[in-house]
Amino acid sequence: MDDAYNVQTTALDTSEADGLERLMALKDGDTFAVADGWGDMKGGADGLFEQDTRILSRLVLTVGLARPSRLSSGVSQDNVYFTCHSTNRPLPPMGGRSAPAGVLHIERRRFIRDRRMFERVRIVNHGVEDMLLPLAIDFAADFADIFQVRGTLREKRGTTETPTHDGRRVTFAYAGLDGVRRTSCLAFSEPPARLTGARAEFMFSLPRGRRSDLYIECGPDRCEQPDEARYRFHAVAARLAMRTRRRRGASLRGPRSPRFNDWLDQSRADVALLTTDLPTGPYPYAGVPWFSTPFGRDGIITAWQMLWLDPSLAKGVLTYLAMRQATEFSAFQDSAPGKIMHETRGGEMSALGEVPFGLYYGGVDTTCLFVALAGAYARRTGDFALIRQLWPNLIAAVGWMKDHGDIQGDGLISYQRGAETGLSNQGWKDSEDSIFHTDGRFPKGPVALLEVQGYAYAAWQAMADLGAALGDPGALGWAAQAERVRALVEDRFWMEEEGFYAIAVDGDGEQCRSIGSNAGHLLFTGLPSPERAKRVTKRLLGAEFRSGWGVRTLATGQARFNPMSYHNGSVWPHDTAMAAAGMARYGERRAVALLLGEIYASATHFHLRLPELFCGFERQTGEPPIAYPVACLPQAWAAGSVFLMLQSALGISLDAVAGTVEIDDPVLPAGIDRLNVTNLQVGDGVVDLAFQQMGQHTVVIPQRREGPVSVRTVR
Repeated sequence: MDDAYNVQTTALDTSEADGLERLMALKDGDTFAVADGWGDMKGGADGLFEQDTRILSRLVLTVGLARPSRLSSGVSQDNVYFTCHSTNRPLPPMGGRSAPAGVLHIERRRFIRDRRMFERVRIVNHGVEDMLLPLAIDFAADFADIFQVRGTLREKRGTTETPTHDGRRVTFAYAGLDGVRRTSCLAFSEPPARLTGARAEFMFSLPRGRRSDLYIECGPDRCEQPDEARYRFHAVAARLAMRTRRRRGASLRGPRSPRFNDWLDQSRADVALLTTDLPTGPYPYAGVPWFSTPFGRDGIITAWQMLWLDPSLAKGVLTYLAMRQATEFSAFQDSAPGKIMHETRGGEMSALGEVPFGLYYGGVDTTCLFVALAGAYARRTGDFALIRQLWPNLIAAVGWMKDHGDIQGDGLISYQRGAETGLSNQGWKDSEDSIFHTDGRFPKGPVALLEVQGYAYAAWQAMADLGAALGDPGALGWAAQAERVRALVEDRFWMEEEGFYAIAVDGDGEQCRSIGSNAGHLLFTGLPSPERAKRVTKRLLGAEFRSGWGVRTLATGQARFNPMSYHNGSVWPHDTAMAAAGMARYGERRAVALLLGEIYASATHFHLRLPELFCGFERQTGEPPIAYPVACLPQAWAAGSVFLMLQSALGISLDAVAGTVEIDDPVLPAGIDRLNVTNLQVGDGVVDLAFQQMGQHTVVIPQRREGPVSVRTVR
């Protein structure tokens, strides 16, 4: 993000744990929770959030005036439950006797369902004596906007009301400057011995060998009385809902070694966790904690990554974005008729216009990607009913590309923010310092990014194909426009002496000759000539880009290179996946398998859950990749990366209109000798595919086949 809205690391509490391990995230719909490894929320990035507002900012459990000793903690592989196992420290004397450390098993088990957080605190006495157990929970609700939590300062805010309580329940309230009164409630199944607006104190009598359960519930508005039956009912419903989301579309299973399968399962579960079922269909939110909201670019790319397995995501994304397509000009929102949304937010600061992100259009690439995804979706599914429904939106989108996206009138899509409150850089590398000349200077606007021209090329091609299928007379013109864009990019971005493409062209027509991973996205669209694609691939696979854990966003030796930066030398899994898919498009399947192996190795060090990004330091023998401290985890297009890379390595191309599955020279990554794809739907047919390593080659064996679908292999 732009520096004005970037995550401020100084705002985060990193005293208890390092980097990514401290983020224990749960999500359901527009509600998510972030806590530390004990399950405590202590400020910083922690809390329970609803509609971009933190409705619970503190929740800290102590036993005998001390924090328990943590034994283990984590989120279940299906992302439904957070569980922490801990034990007591020595307890103070109660009735003349004290209890030693390690005689109580304390389990905190938490999930989110239907806009509420449910928690069970179970304590089992494994000591030899009965015990009086003092337990306390400190809590607070600050109703901070998500941008405040990220570090953006506010000159003033609304009024936080004094909490009220009624025996087992505490209610918090905040009167916002936007005229909205927000409330939340925290309730307990047992009446505390003492309850205030900030602390609940309990005294449990716990016989030896017995257990005691305390149920806690928190959510917006008023709480119901928590109890075991209510907890169990919602726990079952949460798990069933997640199972439904995880099982959409086709399935992948690797070899008998469970590690690779666990990575596939975790990645699928992360996509499912971040997917919210909106009235328009499923939409993958970008990431927790900072981007748990619909983003245009992130949603489109995640849907594209998953398209071959689960087209329902693409349908949901296209439908949602079409409904929010801009119809008017706004400098503050960076909108123009036909443009596709970049981001939407629901908090107080967005409602007041303190930030422009309530409904913001400052993404130069999203409109092109929207059109290109529609073309890919139609080919994958043959669902021209949806395309006809979206046709006015697609026409409006290419109208924006022609009339408003081409600011300079030179045939290139470029950007220049409409107001100082907007993002200064509006491609996927949208931090303030991510686009620059070789001497470190920032470019004069409007700026035409390399990869955006590739997306535009793909969009014009998609319109030509869709127009031909629908009998639209504009099809030939759109095809010609795609070729004009191709010629412009080859002429204005190519650097012969570098064997690479410039990252951008500035407002004066000068190349920003920095060497960045953006060229991998250009390969993804198929724009470069085969000769130039080969030269770009060779460089992307060289040591200046490859860290050993994936492809860096910026080559070493470039001005502003910093392996610890957000965009200037870090590794983003989705960026590596896009580059790998681009290489595969030009036949470089073994390169894809190589990069897939590196990303897999990275995932193993992050507990099989790929973060949004990590540092771009060179891989050292026996040492893990270095975490980026405030990366989203989980993050949608990071989780989806493995599926795009596998499709690329296996050379799978699906055409529902023709009813074909084409497999072009498949390759499996090192150490993976087989892979099964089951329940792959193509039009009205379904097929299962078994990929097997045989000597130096990977062969595919169609297994179950139902309906009109054919499988063709190409070498």
